Amino acid sequence: MAEIPGWMFEQSKPPKPAVPSKYEFLYRGAFTLLKVNLDAGEVLKAEADAMVAMSSAIDVEGKLEGGILGGLGRKLSGEKFFFQQLIARRGPGWVLLAPAAPGDILDIPMNPAIPYILQKDGFFAGTEEVVVATKMQNLSKGLLSGEGFFAIRVSGAGTLFVSSYGAIHPLEIPAGEEAIIDNGHLVAWPENMSYTIEKASAGWISSWTSGEGLVCRFRGPGTVLIQTRNPQGFGSWIRQFLPTKA
Repeated sequence: MAEIPGWMFEQSKPPKPAVPSKYEFLYRGAFTLLKVNLDAGEVLKAEADAMVAMSSAIDVEGKLEGGILGGLGRKLSGEKFFFQQLIARRGPGWVLLAPAAPGDILDIPMNPAIPYILQKDGFFAGTEEVVVATKMQNLSKGLLSGEGFFAIRVSGAGTLFVSSYGAIHPLEIPAGEEAIIDNGHLVAWPENMSYTIEKASAGWISSWTSGEGLVCRFRGPGTVLIQTRNPQGFGSWIRQFLPTKA
């Protein structure tokens, strides 16, 4: 009787059960879903209306983090007044989450010493340790950035999930170098990165006629997360196809 090769014997064995990851991204690209596996008693916070589906062990509640003032600050910065709080009350379970706009989701392991600043609608979800607050911008940045006088500031430990319109590209800027980024393409950046807001061209007329307007000049070292599409630009493009009043 011929000897059975070892590789055939190995293939005949039943596959080992996969260890479920804490979270995973499904359908990566323009329509990404985030699946998070929660242990019993664990809490996940997410933007309002992010839940797509969840196991029967999970409860979803509205959460006003930071009280009324915190909610107002988020509203002024372009975020929603309330968060979703997803709690695994009846044992371990899973949650599927999706952002409102078509685009990708990226996880950021938070360093408690380095908070992140997020653009409007950049916050998607976070573990319980993540602290979401608002930061008052100075007068010039508030007027010129298009983001308003309040920005989203995320600090603490745990994992932060940011969402984008389009794909997310990490743009690494080495120490001593600068990069100029259209402010409509910003997603998130470390708070300790230095940046200024300026005209895209030498003159105001040229800046506006070029279609760029204002840009942000970031100085390294650091990594800025940018989105491959501009939601304001898409809005302007689609408006040309809408019927106008007679």
